[in-house]
Order: sequence, then structure tokens, then C-alpha cells
Amino acid sequence: MALATGLGTSPAAANPRRGPTTYVLVHGTHSAGAFWMPIARELTLRGHRVVMVDQPHHGAEAFVPESYQRQDLEAMAAEPSPLKGIGLEDYEARVTGIVRRAARNGPVVLVGHSLGGVSVSRVGDAVPHLLHHICYMAAFCPSRALPTADACTAAPENANAVSPVELAVGDLDRLGVFRLNFRTGDSRALALLREMICADYPDAEFRRMLAGMQTDEPITAYAGRAVGRAGSWGRIPRTYLRFGKDRTIATALQDRMIAEADAFTPGNSFRVHDFPEASHVGPLDPIPVAEILDTLAG
Repeated sequence: MALATGLGTSPAAANPRRGPTTYVLVHGTHSAGAFWMPIARELTLRGHRVVMVDQPHHGAEAFVPESYQRQDLEAMAAEPSPLKGIGLEDYEARVTGIVRRAARNGPVVLVGHSLGGVSVSRVGDAVPHLLHHICYMAAFCPSRALPTADACTAAPENANAVSPVELAVGDLDRLGVFRLNFRTGDSRALALLREMICADYPDAEFRRMLAGMQTDEPITAYAGRAVGRAGSWGRIPRTYLRFGKDRTIATALQDRMIAEADAFTPGNSFRVHDFPEASHVGPLDPIPVAEILDTLAG
């Protein structure tokens, strides 16, 4: 049923508030809000407000296993994690709370990277009236055919992606988290992580990325349903930043998710911006991405 605001025009976009736009930036798997710092700096210098979200037990409230600090892999395989059992409801609640507060002061643009896309979809359903625009940066955008991050990852279009599953420390089901050792000195593991994260980055930048990664991500976050509804999520203007050399969320999978979303809400299609040389974390230079995000405030 057509709504008064029309597809592609959320109430927030149709009735912009005074004040600067706030960009709410949601990190991906095994990451934290600080991932966004280079892009956040650029957006701030352009006059915007920026909130870099830390999901529960990430970033400023990160859980760091004691065994990880000691690099005791045997103990690391068994050390309990407070992230066990955390689901998309918790992630959505964290982001929705921030969006509600930010929207009091002006328009809100919600951006998610990688696993952060499932939060974007769920928050888009929860508070569409508070969102001026949503953006997926090489992020999961589940559909009725691929309703979870796990389903997206298992899609045939993602067959040539690099999977870190073989690097998992401990039993995923028993720990309740997908645990990775980013302080490893194993050359084979480092090569796989580099291919998955940022194959095109210099060595020093790759090490910097690893330093900001977190060991644990709850397996329930990958399995949670995050399919936007046409009458809520489907009427918010949306953008996709497509990365052409992504080995975590393959470009073919990005294309399928974009196509399925557009078919679901044909009156409100993705605005797609292509970065053909970008790996999963995006270009090393944050300015081209920030330039596009800057236009979403209009």
C-alpha cells in the first residue's frame, strides 16, 4: 500500500529538521566504532556530526580474553565470552537508541559496513521515521531469499569469497562466539586475513587494521533474521557502496543483494556507487567515500 510520503522518501527526509546531519556509523564483524575514524574525521571537517557506534562488548567496552593477551591458544579455545547469546536484538537496540537521541537535533544518515548492514536493516524497520537516508558499505542487506548474514555468506554468489572459518579458535557452538586470533604470527593465517580484509593495503596499514580487530563475535548475530519490510525500511532512501575486490562479501553477492532489494521495492531502488579497486574495508584514502556520504545529507 502506498504511503503518504511515497517510496524512497522517509518521513525524516520529507520533513528535514534544522541542524547539522548526524551520521551514525555501524561497524562490522570483529570490529569497533574506531574503524570509522578516517571517514568520521572527513565528515566532521565537512560540518557534520558523527557517532561511531560500538556494539555491545565492542570498542570502548571490548572483551579481551585474558588468554588472548598471553597468546595461550589452548586456554583461548575454552575461555568463556560475555558475547555468547548476544543477538541482533541487542545490536538493534544499541543503534536505535543512538538514532533516537541524534534525531532530536537534525537529520540522521545511518551507515553500516559488513555485518553492520543487518543492523541498518533492522533499525530501518524499527524507526524509519527518524532516518533521512540509509547506506550499506560492502554490507549485508538480507532479503526474503537470503534472510540472515549466514544465508548471504552461503549464497552461490559468494563462492569465491575468503572464509576465516578454518582459523576459528575453539568450538563455535560451545563458546557461542566466532573467535579469531588477530595477534597470530602464523604466515598462512596472516595471508588469509590480509586477503579477506585489505589485500591492497601496505604492510603497516594491514597491521594497523589487525590491531583494531576483536577476537569475538556472537554466532547468533550471523544467524539473526534482518529482512526489511516494504512499508518501513523499504521507503527510506538508500545507497550501496559496492567494492569490486571484496573477498569477504563477494561483489557478485553485493550485486544480488542490491537486485533483490530493488525488486522488493521497485519504487525505491538503491543508489549504487562503485569502487572497482576496493577491498572489504574500502579504499585506503577515506576522501572518496566521505564525498559520497556527504551527498546523502542533501
